[in-house]
Amino acid sequence: MRKISIAIALILMLTCASLATAGVKTPFGPGEKLSYEIHWTFVHAGNAELEMMPDTEMNGVKARHFKATARTVPWVDAFYKVRDTMESWTDMDVSYALRHLKDQNEGNYHKKVDLVFDKDQNVTRRYVKGELRETLPQPDIVFDTMSVLYNFRKQLLYKTMQFGVNVTDGKKTVMGESYVETTEDVETPMGVIRAFKVVLDIKHLSGVFKKSKDAELVVWFSADERRIPVKVRSKVVVGHFTLELVDYRPPKSNNM
Repeated sequence: MRKISIAIALILMLTCASLATAGVKTPFGPGEKLSYEIHWTFVHAGNAELEMMPDTEMNGVKARHFKATARTVPWVDAFYKVRDTMESWTDMDVSYALRHLKDQNEGNYHKKVDLVFDKDQNVTRRYVKGELRETLPQPDIVFDTMSVLYNFRKQLLYKTMQFGVNVTDGKKTVMGESYVETTEDVETPMGVIRAFKVVLDIKHLSGVFKKSKDAELVVWFSADERRIPVKVRSKVVVGHFTLELVDYRPPKSNNM
């Protein structure tokens, strides 16, 4: 059941481009909340939420604030309890990352990571339980594995689009890539939703993905101005998981 907890990370590890978006309305804002069910093979094993928090400040600079949580359901808690939380901060345009916090609690495994982006020096500093572990040089534009999702949602999608952007976990930085394959109707607990099918390049993903010959990771985004991730599907050697959107709460206002 350890792999259940990667589901929220995978939906956030979207590899996409930082394209010009002048004049494009941002499709999210404070108060937006996306709720998902996590299924491992055909079993409902957990739930996840993505939420945009009120705007704030980071080191005296106005910032966007995003939060994600994942937890196993009660029957899974009995033998492998998961309570994971991630938070990210970006500039107001969501054009580069400022900070990323990760608090993992998975069975007997507990880890807290604080990733600080120093825009002036173009480095990241990765702290584990308050101790500096890595200082890594970065390109001018780089995202963490959560904020890249929201940068992606700013883009205008169409079939055959290809994307690439720098993504880091503080230990290494990779050029993540993805491809908008087609549009199709997707069945979800919220009904049938027309969506863009986005295939993610998984060559930089380790663990079970690296060990699986025919592994894949696909995300469907609603084919409307909101560009909501409505479904995630992976296939690996030990099975597959899906995340399905079960509830959507829109932003509190239209001044996004």
